[in-house]
Amino acid sequence: MVRPLSLGELPPSYTPPARSSAPHILAGSLQAPLWLRAYFQGLLFSLGCKIQRHCGKVLFLGLVAFGALALGLRVAVIETDLEQLWVEVDSRVSQELHYTKEKLGEEAAYTSQMLIQTARQEGENVLTPEALGFHLQAALTASKVQVSLYGKSWDLNKICYKSGVPLIENGMIERMIEKLFPCVILTPLDCFWEGAKLQGGSAYLPGRPDIQWTNLDPQQLLEELGPFASLEGFRELLDKAQVGQAYVGRPCLDPDDPHCPPSAPNRHSRQAPNVAQELSGGCHGFSHKFMHWQEELLLGGTARDLQGQLLRAEALQSTFLLMSPRQLYEHFRGDYQTHDIGWSEEQASTVLQVWQRRFVQLAQEALPANASQQIHAFSSTTLDDILHKFSEVSTTRVVGGYLLMLAYACVTMLRWDCAQSQGAVGLAGVLLVALAVASGLGLCALLGITFNAATTQVLPFLALGIGVDDIFLLAHAFTKAPPDTPLPERMGECLRRTGTSVALTSINNMVAFFMAVLVPIPALRAFSLQAAIVVGCNFAAVMLIFPAILSLDLRRRHHQRLDILCCFSSPCSAQVIQMLPQELGDRAVPVGIAHLTATVQAFTHCETSSQHVVTILPPQAHLLSPASDPLGSELYSPGGSTRDLLSQEEGMRPKAACRSLLCAHWTLAHFARYQFAPLLLQTQAKALVLLFFGALLGLSLYGATLVQDGLALTDVVPRGTKEHAFLSAQLRYFSLYEVALVTQGGFDYAHSQRALFDLHQRFSSLKAVLPPPATQAPRTWLHYYRSWLQGIQAAFDQDWASGRITRHSYRNGSEDGALAYKLLIQTGNAQEPLDFNHLTTRKLVDKEGLIPPELFYMGLTVWVSSDPLGLAASQANFYPPPPEWLHDKYDTTGENLRIPAAQPLEFAQFPFLLHGLQKTADFVEAIEGARAACTEAGQAGVHAYPSGSPFLFWEQYLGLRRCFLLAVCILLVCTFLVCALLLLSPWTAGLIVLVLAMTTVELFGIMGFLGIKLSAIPVVILVASIGIGVEFTVHVALGFLTSHGSRNLRAASALEQTFAPVTDGAVSTLLGLLMLAGSNFDFIIRYFFVVLTVLTLLGLLHGLLLLPVLLSILGPPPQVVQLYKESPQAVSSAAPQRGGLRWGMPPTLPQSFARVTTSMTVALHPPPLPGAYVHPASDEPT
Repeated sequence: MVRPLSLGELPPSYTPPARSSAPHILAGSLQAPLWLRAYFQGLLFSLGCKIQRHCGKVLFLGLVAFGALALGLRVAVIETDLEQLWVEVDSRVSQELHYTKEKLGEEAAYTSQMLIQTARQEGENVLTPEALGFHLQAALTASKVQVSLYGKSWDLNKICYKSGVPLIENGMIERMIEKLFPCVILTPLDCFWEGAKLQGGSAYLPGRPDIQWTNLDPQQLLEELGPFASLEGFRELLDKAQVGQAYVGRPCLDPDDPHCPPSAPNRHSRQAPNVAQELSGGCHGFSHKFMHWQEELLLGGTARDLQGQLLRAEALQSTFLLMSPRQLYEHFRGDYQTHDIGWSEEQASTVLQVWQRRFVQLAQEALPANASQQIHAFSSTTLDDILHKFSEVSTTRVVGGYLLMLAYACVTMLRWDCAQSQGAVGLAGVLLVALAVASGLGLCALLGITFNAATTQVLPFLALGIGVDDIFLLAHAFTKAPPDTPLPERMGECLRRTGTSVALTSINNMVAFFMAVLVPIPALRAFSLQAAIVVGCNFAAVMLIFPAILSLDLRRRHHQRLDILCCFSSPCSAQVIQMLPQELGDRAVPVGIAHLTATVQAFTHCETSSQHVVTILPPQAHLLSPASDPLGSELYSPGGSTRDLLSQEEGMRPKAACRSLLCAHWTLAHFARYQFAPLLLQTQAKALVLLFFGALLGLSLYGATLVQDGLALTDVVPRGTKEHAFLSAQLRYFSLYEVALVTQGGFDYAHSQRALFDLHQRFSSLKAVLPPPATQAPRTWLHYYRSWLQGIQAAFDQDWASGRITRHSYRNGSEDGALAYKLLIQTGNAQEPLDFNHLTTRKLVDKEGLIPPELFYMGLTVWVSSDPLGLAASQANFYPPPPEWLHDKYDTTGENLRIPAAQPLEFAQFPFLLHGLQKTADFVEAIEGARAACTEAGQAGVHAYPSGSPFLFWEQYLGLRRCFLLAVCILLVCTFLVCALLLLSPWTAGLIVLVLAMTTVELFGIMGFLGIKLSAIPVVILVASIGIGVEFTVHVALGFLTSHGSRNLRAASALEQTFAPVTDGAVSTLLGLLMLAGSNFDFIIRYFFVVLTVLTLLGLLHGLLLLPVLLSILGPPPQVVQLYKESPQAVSSAAPQRGGLRWGMPPTLPQSFARVTTSMTVALHPPPLPGAYVHPASDEPT
């Protein structure tokens, strides 16, 4: 190595440069930013040098630390509970849900299994006996499902939900009822005798055939048993429930069925029933009063004539209700059937799940393939299975995606020149990113952040694409380090040049994902936190471990070993020629030189007027670029001027001799310098770019108006599956939702009856609430309770008038009259609990329809104990539950006269059905109306809230757009502050934020054109798009700031530096996302792959097209400038030979200059690039 010249060894002909009339000196305000950047880069330089010096230790310790964190994946918990995933944290819905669970427990009262039947030919009528026959076949097949578990057989009758089973003192009747009491099955078959076939219970009485619902006439049975048992109370119970003849009094779908009972209306006529007429208005279970299935629950796609008569329907639905796991466990706990199997709630849950899966399977296979009808079956377990499958990690896609990325990284970093090839670095970098992703997710698991489908299906690929971007940037910068950089400082120089960009992009990505935490959906909040942590781990790996890998690869290159196969020596060794600048003279560089290293003398000078410390090159040293270089060497190049010298000499060779070499060495940087930048920075091209992006922004603003809110379950379930077919049919024909109006504690129910009735009336008047039939009273506990009291009051009045009940005796009266007697004499006073004067002075319900407050809670105890069917139908779910009290008409002690009062209620509910909810706007309107009704009731002192799936999963849309705008605005401000701080240029930070805002708006508008709805998931991606977009903009902006010359030259310089790594980063991100396209879930493809792909393409276009154009027009002044311009007299008037290099040697050097050796770009004077840049007459930069 030729030693640098000392101060005394400078050529005697060297003279200091003449001062230009307009020196390139920026304002002193840049002194602090430059000092801060220099300080930060100095830290990065020190870090890189230390890592290179101890690369083996750093690599070993880093891999051990990241590997240890990756082990945290063993404790990862995947959350599939919809409520835990989607209910807003700490929202009013979350608080209401917590209140409900606190009072009633964790589970719902029952689970639903549904069958939907449609014609294979769309639009065909299903209100025919043949279609109902197919429905019976499927429903009967499903209802006969039996599964064997734990040595026991489980059928529908054992696990179904039975509503309001009465307590009967007669043991024989009680056992018979227990076996016969029907399951709750909401089916159109209940309009016919065939509905009884779905009920599987049976009982035996001596001298009679097995009693089943297909042959049971309750009225006839009670008449036969009357002489043998006292069944008056049970008879009254059946009469109140309007059971009548149950199923045997209903028409038969097939009158020719030999089992069709003689009591069926069409048994003797043998005529098929009018299905539309029978189903009009709905059907009833065995109780006409309490088990009315509304028409909307059974029929879909109905059509009516002008008089409102039902004509046709396109779909039938049957719903089977099963007990919840806890109910099933409690039902069989201590039973002789389960005492030997260690019965537990987990076993009960397993029984239900296995039965439900078998139910769905047999129902779907019940009809032959050539049948005119088709059956869609679904259960709560089916939904759970979908969510579990949705949350599973696809090993094939993960391995495939990472192998594809390994191949791309290896191929793009391989070079013909073995000393410059970095294939092994690419492989190691991708594997390092994979380890960083695993360690980040492991850290999330250790921190207790639950995983979900977004974590398992999307994050591994998104993090891979983002993480590899910085790998390409560092590797690219490492190969382009100045040749004269000392070997121990190569890694420090690399981090000094690129560390700021890597830190800026990573910090912005982390801030973006942390800002997405503002979206209050637990699943997306967890995803955002996990993404931020994974990006942080990627940042640590890229800044600490990957430099160690590059340092080890540098040793391989230094020892001339093959890439990848590093055990073998490289056949191609670099030919190095070292010379002083003056040794070059007019001599040509020998042909065949692969690398040229030159030591160029540069000097550091302190300008006292501006306090700037600048590094200058002796201005007499100048080069003339070949005509083939449109931008010349004025562009800053990380490789230094020596590569330009070499390229000039290679340019002197014959075209034929170098054509193959140019093709072999074509790179993205070469394309950016010689083709892309000259074309883009022409005036006409700039105008076209601005026009294009202006039009794109305008279209996007229009597209933004097309974006609708919502996320249907059909968007999540894979298309083409049976589950998707069911959900599509349900959404089309049966868009019904069970909801409840919950009243809380904190107010006196007894004195707030009028307010409760008013609340029910306001809620019932909502547009989305399905009204009950005109002939049926409202199905609420307060109405049932009042109606029951009015009934027993009427019985008492009748018994009192006839003398069967007197002031001192009620035993001769009816059961209801006796109950009314006991209630009327209650005072609610512990000292004097009974007052017989009340028998004639008050009523159980006054003229205004209100219950006397002093009787309210005692009457509630009696009603709950005496009317189980009414209580079950009301779905009141009282908490605390009223005490049990059995009425004994023949009690002689008087103790039965004392009725314990129920405790003040803390929880009760009114059930409702919402219908016509197709779009998210319909849900929002219904939610707003329900909330307004509750707010108005709150002013009257009633504390209430709505409950149900629409309020759990759709209430987020009330404030989703506000939350989205807030997160985007905060993130744009944070991005501006971070960029302004690290770039030390608010001007540039403003341009970056402008481009990022445009990207987000355009992505939002394209979502509208693609039909992608706005939900919490796209909101997270839109918020994260700001951080991801920084990857495509900050490198170009930083390159622009650190170049000198006119704006056009600096924009071209930035493109030459960043075009390759930015493009490689975009391609790597797309490759990472490509595996999402292979997902079985259309939801993953549409909401993640498509949206993120569009985001990547938009980011690439904005970073490499729009931002350079904006910088060339509105860019800030350079932060790195040349203090003095060359004196025109110092330039030789004689035109040098093409490709020649000449040095003028002034005799002396000013004392204020100190010599340093550095890598600089020699200033050339190429011919102007038309339309791209011009040398103005003024010396000021343009």
